[in-house]
Amino acid sequence: MIKSVARGEMEITNLFADEMNFCLDCQACETACPAGVKYGSMVEAARVEVNNTGYRSSLYRLIKKLSLKVIVGSKFNLKFVSRLLRIYQNSFIRKLLHKSGVMKIISADLEEIDKLSPTVSKQFSDDIIPEITMAKGEVKYKTAFLSGCLMNVMFAEINKDTVDVLQSCSCEVFTPKDQICCGSLQAHNGDFDTTKKLAKHTIDVFSNYQFDFMISNSAGCGAFMKEYAHILSDDVQYAERAKNFSKRVKDISEFLIETNIPQNMKSLAESITYHDACHLAHTQKITEQPRNILKAIPGTKYTELEEASWCCGSAGIYNIVHYKESMVILERKIENIRKTNAKIVLTGNPGCLAQLCYGAKKFNVNVEVMHPVSFIRRAL
Repeated sequence: MIKSVARGEMEITNLFADEMNFCLDCQACETACPAGVKYGSMVEAARVEVNNTGYRSSLYRLIKKLSLKVIVGSKFNLKFVSRLLRIYQNSFIRKLLHKSGVMKIISADLEEIDKLSPTVSKQFSDDIIPEITMAKGEVKYKTAFLSGCLMNVMFAEINKDTVDVLQSCSCEVFTPKDQICCGSLQAHNGDFDTTKKLAKHTIDVFSNYQFDFMISNSAGCGAFMKEYAHILSDDVQYAERAKNFSKRVKDISEFLIETNIPQNMKSLAESITYHDACHLAHTQKITEQPRNILKAIPGTKYTELEEASWCCGSAGIYNIVHYKESMVILERKIENIRKTNAKIVLTGNPGCLAQLCYGAKKFNVNVEVMHPVSFIRRAL
């Protein structure tokens, strides 16, 4: 269908638009495809074409622009809105809305979608992580760290754990205060103009530092920053800079395995399992690295998760715009987690973390959801 539209053999129809947005964009097909078709890039390009047509309503386009460009694309705006959301999440208003059933009158799924929202952190990571964190002992590696957008305001503890782990592993860590979003959310939703601006900003911000590796703890962000070279390949000013930037990007688990750290982890008597984040397993092809680190922690009982590389149904904002379909996928994932009898399930992406936390409560499974780097920090 994408090829037919690209060749001008087929018009963009409602059916085409539906298919492009009904897809999870989990890229499991890329892992399975023997021909190596880059489907993720294709579907994202197709979504741009859909967005350029009148298929989407004016209200939909306005909401999307406000959320991805105006809010997420601005650090000030994102933090401002996050503070308001934190007040709401901790207020009686939220409890009242849920108890009264008002949300269900507006929309059958609105109450559940509200529960899906990750809890806003008490402190944002850019407020508690210094711009330069010195290594403990001799500096072996100079690392830059992407604090991200949603990771910064909703998963600040994970960002802090990441910097602490790097610091413990003889790394000097650069975490620029003026970094914003890397552009991945905008790219996945068809806004390539904003995407390129954010990518350039990220390159500019980190160019002020000399570093060996660019560390990410978010599967989607890491995968996207590795694509900067492709995204900016036709930009005369940024093409070479983007290429140099992309080749230094490493997921935190990838970095720790390649540098043969950390060492001397203490024993943790925990039963654990691991869920592959789609953009880590299928896009970055990182599957064994996080498992090898987790299995190396003394005292842990690791159980492989059935269908571990299957999507959990989060897929960016898929669980919001396709809530019912997302829950079918999530229920299957949670049932597989239940079968492991693990007390902790680990995954390396914010969307997966929020989705699995929600799923554990919804489907009544007593399991703690954690990022691998937080578990590693506990072992250190």
